[in-house]
Amino acid sequence: MHKLLHLSMNAALTCMVATCFNAQAASPANINPEQNQAIKSVGGIILMPTVSLRSAPKDSAMQQAELWQGEWVEIRGKRLNYIQVYDYKRERTGYIKEDAIRATSLDAADAGQLLTIMRYVAQNKGSESLGIGLGTAYINAASSADVNSEKGAEVLDNIGLFADRLADQASSQQPLSKTAANSLAHQLEVATQYGVQFNTLERDGHIQMCYNGDVYRRVLAMPASPETMVHAALALSNPQCAAANVSPIAQAQLDTWRLDVIQRVNTQTLEPFLKNRVALRKASLLASLSYAKNRLTHTPEAAQLTGITEKYTSLMQQSLDTFSTVQKNELPDEDWGNYNDTAMLLNANRWAAVEPISKQQDIQVSMQTGAVGETCVIVNKGKQILTKRCTYGTVWLASSNINREKNAITLAVQPVAGWRELWLINLTKDGWQFNVLPPNNRETGLGYAEFAGWVPGGKQMLVARESRSQGMYQRSFEVMNIDNLTVQHQARDASLLGAFQRWQDPNWKANSLSVR
Repeated sequence: MHKLLHLSMNAALTCMVATCFNAQAASPANINPEQNQAIKSVGGIILMPTVSLRSAPKDSAMQQAELWQGEWVEIRGKRLNYIQVYDYKRERTGYIKEDAIRATSLDAADAGQLLTIMRYVAQNKGSESLGIGLGTAYINAASSADVNSEKGAEVLDNIGLFADRLADQASSQQPLSKTAANSLAHQLEVATQYGVQFNTLERDGHIQMCYNGDVYRRVLAMPASPETMVHAALALSNPQCAAANVSPIAQAQLDTWRLDVIQRVNTQTLEPFLKNRVALRKASLLASLSYAKNRLTHTPEAAQLTGITEKYTSLMQQSLDTFSTVQKNELPDEDWGNYNDTAMLLNANRWAAVEPISKQQDIQVSMQTGAVGETCVIVNKGKQILTKRCTYGTVWLASSNINREKNAITLAVQPVAGWRELWLINLTKDGWQFNVLPPNNRETGLGYAEFAGWVPGGKQMLVARESRSQGMYQRSFEVMNIDNLTVQHQARDASLLGAFQRWQDPNWKANSLSVR
């Protein structure tokens, strides 16, 4: 117990250890004289998914309770092929089959075996509660020197891994069988007995469960291998476990902390695919901070962004530069989704890296402050205002582009981080009108719709769209009618459309991440 206290483990885990691992060690007085042999071990961990605690050492004896995989019980003796145990959680004694329990005395001699078994369990999904029990047993059995070494960091990291797996199972939208759901519920209960805490939040219309990351934070303060360190840093900066309904300033401060965590990782000796994961996470955090910095620059909360000193254009350029270091040929299959999502986030925010340049044109696009929180887009010709529209989104004035016929203008507008719309301002028989083209026609998620070029004649434009929302990924290159925004030609690859080969905008091709 002193080792856990030395690590400052959370109160729940310390409580569990106090009541389970160190509770009433077996003594000769506890052993029945009729038992064939005494068990020297203090206790043991249940190995099987479910084990019957019976009133006598017989298969036909009454079931006292049902024990679950990973639970800790005190061993008091043996009779026949049964082990007599005491369960402090249920305050009951009874017998279980000897092959259903792994006995341990929780001394240094057992630590090596516990670590070996835990490593095996970590490689095989389905026994996460057992892994958590083994890891906690190792912390109690090992010496203080081992607990505070790379081995100890590995054990804590694996406890976090087991907790993350349970949270992922609980958050899955795939229906579980009755047996699987029952097993998951039992494993979650065992995990909480060991002090593992989970948070729940709503995301994209369903409940997301996340491990609170306590052991990962401790790993960062310990001597750990680069692989262990990078796993902890990636787990702590997981965007899927970020609360959705927080203030912009709170989100920016959290992202600043996450960026600091990911930058602690020494990537020099890492395998290329791990370097890629670090680069993708760092790029996404820089992009999010760039958007937040821009949104909050002229607000009273800006002074609270003490962790963000760079101008937002610099942050976004750092994000794009970091993304460019990713080696696509070193991406495993499971990382392609993250690669595409990061590319969409960066592309949605990329105009933050471009300073607006004043252009001398007959028709001008400008901005002015509207109501509180609003930005108004004004299209004027000389002193004449042709049209005006206000928005609470971020207007990227540097993106404005007018066609040769001067009857259409495009503008990038970003309502939220990671979601950029394309505004088309075109001349109709009724005058200049605003039209909004979203990344898709479903709910807001992650994505962008962006101008890719003008087709001569003043009737068509080229558009690139990519998005992921409601679990659906979509990417397309389109030739669109300016008058009604109908798609006339469409393909998943820009090279398949002749109009893109002839009329794509060179600046778009050079800077967009839609062609990657």
